[in-house]
Amino acid sequence: MQAALYRRRGPARDVLQVEDQPTPEPGEGELRVRLAWSGVNPSDVKSRAGLSNPAMDFEAVIPHSDGAGVVDAVGPGVDPVRLGERVWVFNGQWGRAHGTAAQQIVLPARQVVTLPAEASLEVGASIGIPLMTAWHAVASCGSLLGRTVLVPGAAGAVGQYVVQLARRAGARVIASVSSEAKAAFARERGADATVDYRREDLAARVRALTGGRGADVIIDVDAAAHAARYGDLLAFGGRVVVYGSGAPTIGVPFRPLIVGFATLYFFIVYRLPDEALRDTTRGIGELLAAQALQHPVPRVFELQDIAAAHEAVEQGADGKVLVRL
Repeated sequence: MQAALYRRRGPARDVLQVEDQPTPEPGEGELRVRLAWSGVNPSDVKSRAGLSNPAMDFEAVIPHSDGAGVVDAVGPGVDPVRLGERVWVFNGQWGRAHGTAAQQIVLPARQVVTLPAEASLEVGASIGIPLMTAWHAVASCGSLLGRTVLVPGAAGAVGQYVVQLARRAGARVIASVSSEAKAAFARERGADATVDYRREDLAARVRALTGGRGADVIIDVDAAAHAARYGDLLAFGGRVVVYGSGAPTIGVPFRPLIVGFATLYFFIVYRLPDEALRDTTRGIGELLAAQALQHPVPRVFELQDIAAAHEAVEQGADGKVLVRL
């Protein structure tokens, strides 16, 4: 099979190469998927670049967590009825050397999820990290009916799903964006109001939009950028759900948060507990079957152009970057 891989971390064009690799065989409780598409996420390119850990965990790494395709082999203990099933996969390269930037991948059956007929394989390869993150972030808040949710990075892959899911849950959504074009996009996805944080004071604008109360919930892509102002942004009893940060260390203002009875909740989608994982994949399946969501427009690269795909993500590409396999 053909696969993209790197044997050292560094710039995409310096380290990524496409090679023939042995076709993997499924073991106990595993499925093999013939992949049609691989999704490229920011975490994939950061890992390849060595931003968080310059050392290699494996001799060679086939990158990417997300993908979609068709089950073409099953291992012992897996029902053969799954052969030929259209599926999406997640956590392909989490804790493993072999991710989805390959024509075939073997994974535990729990990481291979049936893709409803109403969803394309392109959508299936786009949803792993972004939609799973958004679904759990919103679900972790409990009832959002009548509450105000602030969504920084609302035009991003996760943010646009958060906007849609929070709105479906009955929330009033305020989207924080960096341009009028992104504001228009967020409104198309269901945001009730937008704030251009480059031109406006975010906290002052949120207070104005909420009659001085602040947001009941913040679902935050970048805690490092916003943590210092959580006290200004939150209503009494407010909650912050953090799924990302632009820096490894953040500082929060103690007094505003303690007197405001604030709650901070951190999570990483790769390590969702089993019950949360089951709820997340089941909820996503229902949304896909109902065609209830608008998805990012894909930007497609061939496997031989995988370095360009990584560079597109690093440059903040609009839409979803997919590699055709």
